[in-house]
Amino acid sequence: MIETGFRLTCKVNGQHISLKVPPALRLMDLLRSGMGLTGVKPGCEVGRCGSCMVLVDGEPMNACLLMAYQCQGKHIVTIEGVGETGLHPVQQALLEQGGLQCGYCTPGMVISLKALFDRTPVPTREMIQEAISGNLCRCTGYEGIIKAALYLSARNSAAGEQVL
Repeated sequence: MIETGFRLTCKVNGQHISLKVPPALRLMDLLRSGMGLTGVKPGCEVGRCGSCMVLVDGEPMNACLLMAYQCQGKHIVTIEGVGETGLHPVQQALLEQGGLQCGYCTPGMVISLKALFDRTPVPTREMIQEAISGNLCRCTGYEGIIKAALYLSARNSAAGEQVL
């Protein structure tokens, strides 16, 4: 019999996993169906909407475009792994500044903004706009999301954070 599975060993939200996965399994399907991490949302399923955004070794990536085997040895963070002990500052800023509407795009927006703030604690409006350019929101028109990110940027600046 021909072996058709692949042993995937990686970290998901800080937990080591080792699973046998089919070679054609998308990361999005593994996370949602195989692991119950439903914050990874199916949207366009062709990498245009950002609703399935995850961090892979700190970089935002569309889980619908990644095969599970491509994550061998990587560290994946989903929205469930962000702010596990309380709201992450990006989540708190979105909540406080009215950057939320229906919530479908929110996990992907948080992931994209978290990646930006991890690299650059005090980003500019242009940097924020670029960071979320791969995330579609049909409710807010983005201004509430950008306002929340600018609020966090200003708060970080007041706290003495430095641009990396």
